[in-house]
Order: sequence, then structure tokens, then C-alpha cells
Amino acid sequence: MNKFNKIIIVLLFVAGVISCTTVKMTGRKQFNMVPNSQIFPASFAQYNGFLKEHKVSQDKTQSERIKRIGNRLIKAVEKYYKRNGWEQDLKGYQWEVNLVEDPQMNAFCMPGGKIVYYTGLLKVTATDAQIAAVMGHEIAHALANHGAERMSMSYGQQLGAVLTMLATSKAKPEDQQKWMAIYGYGSQLGVMLPYSRKHESEADKIGQILMAIAGYNPDAAAEVWVKMSQLGGQQPPEILSTHPSNQRRMNNLRKWAPDAKRIAKEYGVIFDK
Repeated sequence: MNKFNKIIIVLLFVAGVISCTTVKMTGRKQFNMVPNSQIFPASFAQYNGFLKEHKVSQDKTQSERIKRIGNRLIKAVEKYYKRNGWEQDLKGYQWEVNLVEDPQMNAFCMPGGKIVYYTGLLKVTATDAQIAAVMGHEIAHALANHGAERMSMSYGQQLGAVLTMLATSKAKPEDQQKWMAIYGYGSQLGVMLPYSRKHESEADKIGQILMAIAGYNPDAAAEVWVKMSQLGGQQPPEILSTHPSNQRRMNNLRKWAPDAKRIAKEYGVIFDK
């Protein structure tokens, strides 16, 4: 290994140590090189652009329903963070909830708290609690800084590709190409996809706690994935997917529900029917 390669590895190690943060609601250590002060302005600009290109629903009843559920979840976040002394972590959030006219079954919460629910998803999430399960999951992604972590992991993957190229620079072109391919497949299957699945499971768990604190029965979270499974369509093998299988998500959410209920009871919550 030459001197340049050693310097790069040392810098990568230092960056990893400096960029190690903790997901407050789970205690998981994460690699995050992108601060909220950098990602929030870009997120808000992207959100404004999204709203210019997508129609906000004119269905007053459903729009108010989505906003009401969203606001209950936001209050649950603020209540939970205040109780644990984490209010500073919510600095810079600009919460907003919108229902968008779109047949896709989708929802998201951008870094900084911009929440969008698609009308197409209402066909699957019939009850308020089911809507809260989906929205809580999306809010959890934002709270856990999963977007910034994915960006940081992508930077690391790119740097790893550079190091692989440098390490094989003296090899034959066909051998170098082989090692680059091995690195590409290995980093994707062994690092990027497992991290993505970990994010989804973490968001499921955090979201279930938030919906419970907001007063929605956490049993409804598993119901969402029962319905998703009933839609049909073939899922890719879990190892090749960015998401855990529907069955794994159902099993996890059923397993975690008692703990979410226990936490919610500490807040004097009485669950909605």
C-alpha cells in the first residue's frame, strides 16, 4: 500500500469517527456527514418545487383528516422529545402536512418535517390509525436523519470505489474491471441494501411508538402490511430489496406493539377504536 492510499484510509477513518451520531429513539450509532443546517434548506426548496408540480387535494374532508392525524403525530414527537430533553434536536423543523392528488400508494416526510400523503394510499389505509402508522413511519425517517445517512453512506461507497481503483491500478485492465465489479456488487448487497432495510425497520419501530403516543392503537401498523400483502404482486428476494419483506414487517410490528403500548401508557394515552 503506497503512502497516498494510507492517507486516504486515515482520512476516511477520521471522518467516520467525527461523523458518528446516535439515533435518539433507538440508540443506534449512525454514520452521518451531512448536518441538518445543510440538508434542511435543500429539502425545503425541493418540497416547494414538488408542490408546484403536484396538485394539493381539494377534498376538504380528507385533507383536514390528514392534517389532523399529522398534527397529532407532530405533537407526539414534541411531547416525546421534550420529556427526554431532546428539544434541541427539533431545531429548524418546519412542520407541514398536505394531501396530494396522486393515484400512487405513497407518502413521505422530507428532512425538516414536510409531510406529504398521496390520495392513492387512502384505498389501503382506511382507518385513522392505519394512516397514522404510515405517517408515523415517514416522520420517523426524518427524525432519524435517514436521508442524510444515506447520502453519507453513498459518499463512503464512492470513496471505496476510488480506493479499489487505486489499489488495483497496477493490475491488468480486465483484472481491475473484475475487482471494480466485485466491489460494486459487494458494497451494494453487503452494505447499501442492508442499511436501507435497517432504516425501514427502524422507521417502523419509531413510527409505531409515535402513533401510540398520539393515541392511535399500534396494532394498526401490522394491519397496513397485511393489506399491502393482499394487493398481490411479486416482491423481490429480501436480500435484493431496499425494504424488508411484508411478512417480516408484520411480524416485527406485532412483536413491538406491546412495548409501544407500554410507552404510550406512560403518557396517559387512551387508544382510539
